[in-house]
Amino acid sequence: MTDQSIRILLADDDAQARPLLAELLVALGYAVVGEAGSGREAIALAAEVVPDVVLLDVHMPDGSGIEAAQAITATGAPTAVVLFSGDQQVTLSPEQARTTAAIAFLPKPSPAGILDSTLRLAVARARELTASREDAALWKRKLEERKTIERAKGILMRRTGSTEQEAYRIMQRSSQDNSVPMAQIAQAVIDSEPGAVTTPTSTVATRAG
Repeated sequence: MTDQSIRILLADDDAQARPLLAELLVALGYAVVGEAGSGREAIALAAEVVPDVVLLDVHMPDGSGIEAAQAITATGAPTAVVLFSGDQQVTLSPEQARTTAAIAFLPKPSPAGILDSTLRLAVARARELTASREDAALWKRKLEERKTIERAKGILMRRTGSTEQEAYRIMQRSSQDNSVPMAQIAQAVIDSEPGAVTTPTSTVATRAG
């Protein structure tokens, strides 16, 4: 993904400063896909356009920008959040830092170079975190599938007197014949056990069992 494709949502309640900041962001190579003047607008627009990054003012007329950041990150969207504020007294509690999941905090105004670098680093970091979560979810799913297959293999060994390798081949052939994943065949075998709560996959268990 190129730098030019970085899509940004700008949320700032300063109606005079916001257009100037949007122009600066465009000049830096960003695509400004939305502008919001309140926390509610920011939350709604973030859900609609799913930007790469949200530049979010801490102070909003309808509530804290921190609350908006919490709502945006709670959706699980792969969006980086960068908070900014002209209030030099603003601080984030450890709990706020955790729940907002903001990747950076900028003073307002910030030099163009610092703004640009911070936003790009935030987007890169958010993409890395998203990839890590997806990898973790993939491996968790694979582990669960492996457990299901092992359990079904034991059931087939008990039912048919087959060896572990033979039980695996039974499910493998059923998977190929029915054109469905082996984990689905394994779940069907488990569901076909007496007293089991059946699922729609159980109909393919007859060949495997």
